[in-house]
Amino acid sequence: MKNKILTIIFLITLLFIFILFVSLYKNKYEVLDVLSADKITVDFNHNGIADPEETVCVKGIESFEYETDDKFFKKYSVKYKLNKYDFISLWYLGREYGAKTLLNKKITLKLKHNNEQTYCKTADIFIDGVNYKDLVYYVGFGFINNKTADEKILKQNIEKSRKLNLVVLNHHSNKYHTLDCEYGNMAHDKIIIPLSQLPKDMTPCHFCHKINNKKYSKHKTKIVQIGTSPALKVLAGDILFYRFDYTKHLKPDSNCETEVCKMIVEKINKTKNNIDIAIYGYDNIPSITNALNKAKTRGVKIRYVYDEAPDNNTFYRDNSLIKNISEKYKSDKSTNEAGKIMLNKFIIFDNNTVLTGSMNYSPTGLSGYDINDVIVINSPEVSKLYSAEFEQMLDGKFHNKKSKHNLPNKFIIGSTQLEVYFSPQDKSSARIIELINNAKRYVYIPTFLITHKEISDAIIRAKRRGADVKIIIDTNSVNTRNTKHLFLKENSIPVKAENYAGKLHSKSIVIDDEYVITGSMNLSNSGENKNDENILVIKNNLLAKNYKEFFLYLWKIIPDKYLKYAPRAESFESIGSCSDGVDNNFDGKTDSLDAGCQKK
Repeated sequence: MKNKILTIIFLITLLFIFILFVSLYKNKYEVLDVLSADKITVDFNHNGIADPEETVCVKGIESFEYETDDKFFKKYSVKYKLNKYDFISLWYLGREYGAKTLLNKKITLKLKHNNEQTYCKTADIFIDGVNYKDLVYYVGFGFINNKTADEKILKQNIEKSRKLNLVVLNHHSNKYHTLDCEYGNMAHDKIIIPLSQLPKDMTPCHFCHKINNKKYSKHKTKIVQIGTSPALKVLAGDILFYRFDYTKHLKPDSNCETEVCKMIVEKINKTKNNIDIAIYGYDNIPSITNALNKAKTRGVKIRYVYDEAPDNNTFYRDNSLIKNISEKYKSDKSTNEAGKIMLNKFIIFDNNTVLTGSMNYSPTGLSGYDINDVIVINSPEVSKLYSAEFEQMLDGKFHNKKSKHNLPNKFIIGSTQLEVYFSPQDKSSARIIELINNAKRYVYIPTFLITHKEISDAIIRAKRRGADVKIIIDTNSVNTRNTKHLFLKENSIPVKAENYAGKLHSKSIVIDDEYVITGSMNLSNSGENKNDENILVIKNNLLAKNYKEFFLYLWKIIPDKYLKYAPRAESFESIGSCSDGVDNNFDGKTDSLDAGCQKK
């Protein structure tokens, strides 16, 4: 009887704890955007989208806004000798503090009763049990009862804000303006940015800079300090390595104006016998489509392998353009299981040349809008191995139905040692982890995402034994399922989320001026164990050094604040994303229709 009573008490206690946990969880919300130090966007409906009615104003505090009302301006401009540029700069710093403190984190809200505001709900905000209002107040970005907590701190903020040298960047025209420029402020997709963070090749607005030539000259000098990207095309014997710098292509197009696209057209035009294409899918690039049609007309045999879901859905819409000219084609539709994708991106020309890498055959890939790696290997031996992989898939063997090849996967091509691995049969993470474990100087990783636990553990071990470790990931991947973004940061790994419209779509690792690991495979369990993928391990000093320079160039361009938080993929912080015509965050809304691109 006594045991029965104790069991009932135990179960009741567990139920109480569960109810308490659910109650606490229901009152926690993720912060999706920070508009100013005292104004944020909260995910009330847990749909991951910043809706207009989800704006919250911090109760009981005033802070600087981009567009300050006359009453607030008069109150503090005379007292602290501030002009309107100071107010904007202080708003910028206050918003940065708010983003560092709250963005992508869970907060607790106590909404004010009888809240009559429609645009902005008033509430007390708590982060880790601390009233956020107090934090804003004590760091000098807010006023309570018309007073600042410490005038010395406020004055330090004013001095710091005046050194920002903020300008208005117009995504659409790629011009930058002074803060008071009427042309700069007309743009719906403008972004306020420190001059030192401007992307390369932005031009000053002639109207607002023509009066002060000295100011123009100063701007020119600071922009050059960002640096230029190293060579994006590197030849190492019979291996040609291409990359894209997406800071220079803020809109996708299908014009085939990039060197990579022209190279592919040239390869097709020179092919005499056969072209085998194994890619995720195809969105029409007219120059490539025309070249393939001409190849077929002159007798070239074209075969095609692509991804297709059991319900006939494909990510790219123009597969039929290649299917219609192919002698034979096959998708993974009949063998496709949930969560498995044919994600290869390789082409074999005349059984002699392999073109592979991370690039999808679409306007976002071939225009240079996304960052990608493309590798061209002139080798009959390497082509033979890729052909064996292609034949398996063409015969309907995809994913875990494929067999391991009885062919060499290690090659010497001039001064380059090359290794080829296919997913899922080759379990390539073992080799990746081995190389990271042997790293002595540095491990630099520009990659779309990282969700692979064992690879993440190896990265942390490299850092702990003294290697310089840096990672850049696509901002869309910060909060994806199983992401190791926060796990890596908690283990002292510096991870930056990129802040451009295009995807950082490479899946690469550079080690010790010696190795480049690259290909189609994401650093994920699915990439290794489910999808059809291929990766290369390239041992070549020239290629590794060049890739290191490119990585460090990106690291310098991406502001250090994105070590602390990630910009939203479709917002004014993601440069170009509000005027590129692309649904960058996959919420069904593009550019000005997306909440992140609407003027607050």
